[in-house]
Amino acid sequence: MKFYDLLQLDPAGLKRLIDKSESKKERGFLWAAMFFRSILLVLFAIVFIAPLSSVFGKENNAMAVSMFCILLAVRFVDFGYCIKDSLINLGIVFLLLLISPVLSYYVNPLFAFFIHFLSYIVILFITCDKPEMGNGGLYSFAYVFLCGNPVQGVLFFKRFLLTCFCFLICAAVFYKKHKGKHTDISFQSKIKQFDFYTKKHQWQIRMALGISFILTLGAFFQLERYMWIGFACGSLLSDHNFETKLKEKSMHRILGVLAGSALFYVLYMLMPKSMHSMIGIFGGILLGLCSQYKHKTVLNCLGALMAATGIYGIQEAVILRITDNLIGVVFAFLFFFVYEFLMEKLYQRKMA
Repeated sequence: MKFYDLLQLDPAGLKRLIDKSESKKERGFLWAAMFFRSILLVLFAIVFIAPLSSVFGKENNAMAVSMFCILLAVRFVDFGYCIKDSLINLGIVFLLLLISPVLSYYVNPLFAFFIHFLSYIVILFITCDKPEMGNGGLYSFAYVFLCGNPVQGVLFFKRFLLTCFCFLICAAVFYKKHKGKHTDISFQSKIKQFDFYTKKHQWQIRMALGISFILTLGAFFQLERYMWIGFACGSLLSDHNFETKLKEKSMHRILGVLAGSALFYVLYMLMPKSMHSMIGIFGGILLGLCSQYKHKTVLNCLGALMAATGIYGIQEAVILRITDNLIGVVFAFLFFFVYEFLMEKLYQRKMA
């Protein structure tokens, strides 16, 4: 396999090749490819996000980050239907990401809940024909991140321009990579296949309800940095096979946040102030080497806490990071079982 082809693989795929390799030289080559890939991703993120934040305002950094993540994903994951409908729906998704998080910020909690739910369920139905491909977690991250960073006035207009610019890039990439796929499948046919009781559609509804509840409650009680609660909840509910590893993934989230917060605290206190900005970059490079959820949870703390420390101070930021994640995990855990209990009762009533 060529070096370029290796760079297109994710860490899990590269590690599978490393495990199968019997040559020390080949394993070294594969590890070099993984490390180089990780560095390239971090550099690409900087080159992509920094200019956009400079032009459209640092307050719109959340949209730039979200668009960057979507850009990486659309290269590999299609929507499961023809390119024409996919591009139209990609535009709808971008429009919802632009408007709904901002609109929900300025209405009462009841309206905010319905805005979240309707937006979420539409986004999931459009993008997650195959939940195992990870689009649920990707678009969940983008939506929650934008809910935690609303803008208004001139900044909203700049966010609109940023969204349009990124849509053109993502649509072009999406078209190039997927134009020949699913030519005989329309989005309308996907709508006709909707079945409330199938596993996929139950997953979409459960996730949309769970995230909508947690975002609404976070805003209503004015919880600090409540998007972190949404991230924790969303990362668990976005797993299509969540029920098979509920306790394991919840524990990995909690332990990962504790370890990641402790790691950040040590690095921040030991490193000179002039090098603090390197913590996020260091975490990003290591993140590109990870294939397991528990390790990703640890390293995600570095960038998140680096951003929050400038606002809250290091001690309060660390406490907030741990507290918010605990709330998100507990909520997801309880919500999952309550939802499944109610759906079981509804299904039994239907079959009776």
